[in-house]
Amino acid sequence: MAEASGSARTQRLRCLVPADQAELAQLYRDAVRSQAVGLYSEAQIQAWAQHADQGADLAAALQRGYGLASLADPPAASIEAFALLDPLDRLSLLYCRGRSCRQGRASALLQALEQEAHRRGIRRLRTEASQLSRPLLERRGWQLEAEEEVLFAGVLFRRWRMIRLLE
Repeated sequence: MAEASGSARTQRLRCLVPADQAELAQLYRDAVRSQAVGLYSEAQIQAWAQHADQGADLAAALQRGYGLASLADPPAASIEAFALLDPLDRLSLLYCRGRSCRQGRASALLQALEQEAHRRGIRRLRTEASQLSRPLLERRGWQLEAEEEVLFAGVLFRRWRMIRLLE
């Protein structure tokens, strides 16, 4: 199990596996519903949260990509946050349960994924950031490339294409 420095304590990280799919979908819904209020409309929140129910999409991403989970302290050891590179040069998912926000979990996951991508010879990561993730990514050195509007589940969303050069 990998360990990464968090804001208040060491974060326990492990690789995601296909058997995590149901827990990840529940975490995804919780993250959207608990943190998007005030930033997104109710229609956007519903469309976004329901995307977690597209199990085939998540299963395929878990098979193709490389992901990490941030675990709760024992004895629960539940997944409290996760991040996924899919493909390996793209941060495709980064979610944290509402109860576990602001504990350094997302930063620890990003740091570990950036290190793994660099180890695999990737020199630049890319993503499409939400209003939730953009501030964190900017603090971690990601750069804004463009703002865009996309239709997602029949609802219009604003997001930001961002990149991170790896050294």
